[in-house]
Amino acid sequence: MKLSSDLIIPIMILLILIFAVSKKTDVYSSFTMGLKDGASSFLKICPALFALFICVGVFRASGLSDFLCTLLSPVTSFLKFPKDLLPFAILRPVSGSGSLVFAQDIFTRFGPDSFEGRAVSIMMGSTETTFYTASVYFAASETKNIRHTIKCALIADVFSMAISILVTRLYYY
Repeated sequence: MKLSSDLIIPIMILLILIFAVSKKTDVYSSFTMGLKDGASSFLKICPALFALFICVGVFRASGLSDFLCTLLSPVTSFLKFPKDLLPFAILRPVSGSGSLVFAQDIFTRFGPDSFEGRAVSIMMGSTETTFYTASVYFAASETKNIRHTIKCALIADVFSMAISILVTRLYYY
């Protein structure tokens, strides 16, 4: 098994080179053009990524997350949404790494096999970092009008989080 996993990348590279030579493709110029296109895409999305990272840092450091949790707690308690998952649910559409910190905290406090641990695991798999994904893809494609996309994606995230709680309750408890 280890030998096959060590050989898979060199074999793939060799197969690509053989295919390119059989098609009479200039491999080196194709490779450099791909690098040029990739660097161009990277430069297009960098400002959006930096702005998003700064916003996430400000969001977490300012206490806005705690304020939103307090503000939403009457609604979430009525819906029987666990209050310990609320910071994760708020940050998940904004930042994958930020929400991962909250998920790790839930695993540490309650354990991965607890209701909270299982629910947050299902949420991680069924939701998206909406604003990060939108900023990367729309910056790369230079799309300007994204308001309907964000609305629909956030609705899907809220629905996915609610269903995650329901699935956890039905399947595990």
